[in-house]
Amino acid sequence: MIGRIIKIGSQIVWGGIKATPDYINDYFKLKKQLDGHSDFPILSYYPAIFDRYAESGELIKHYFLQDLYVAQRIFRNNPVKHMDIGSRIDGFVGHVAAYRPIEIIDIRPLTRSIPNVSFRQADLMNLPTDLIHSTDSISALHAIEHFGLGRYGDPIDANGHIKALDNIRQIIKPGGTFYFSSPIGPQGIVYNAHRVFSIAYLVQLFEPHYTIERFSYIDDNEQFFENVDWRTQSAQTNFGCVYGCGIFEMTRRID
Repeated sequence: MIGRIIKIGSQIVWGGIKATPDYINDYFKLKKQLDGHSDFPILSYYPAIFDRYAESGELIKHYFLQDLYVAQRIFRNNPVKHMDIGSRIDGFVGHVAAYRPIEIIDIRPLTRSIPNVSFRQADLMNLPTDLIHSTDSISALHAIEHFGLGRYGDPIDANGHIKALDNIRQIIKPGGTFYFSSPIGPQGIVYNAHRVFSIAYLVQLFEPHYTIERFSYIDDNEQFFENVDWRTQSAQTNFGCVYGCGIFEMTRRID
């Protein structure tokens, strides 16, 4: 762990050393052009020194493709009500809110009002009874892998992901749809960021309670593969992913 911290720190330092000369040189060029006669004086300093070397339209790993895809699936399926557990507000939730109301539940507070978004702060590992069978459509995208690791102030619980999934199953009405995504690859915990799940483990968790309708994934090279067969031998090795993203669309079975 210490070695990884040192490696990340050295990458940041080296990036800063590489970018600083251009930052300083550009500052003096701009200052000379302004020459005290511009409508836009320099008010303060916010060194965005790494953007020069970033790829155009750089995307946050997994989230852009995942959020866009699941939002499109919900649009096509057009449920009576859609609820979300812990997904990105500035991505997936925003996409869905652009065309329909969405209710979100998160352990973290949300103090601002967002059009078409209703918010409830709750710990999903302790399910409020009024949420039982309260929706016909629910999503949890890149969220469940965090439960019980303390990253967001939640209590430490080695089985937090299982408790969260059990409670999500209670929230969905029988016949309702569950959209789930998480990291896929060799299974384990990356403390205290997240868990990585094997596809076989997830299928074993889901099959007693859901019919898996569609499985898609994003591989380690950020390539998206839609509606693939999760029963193949390739799925047993997580389609070669070390840190991919598996996306399940499932129908809750009738108890």
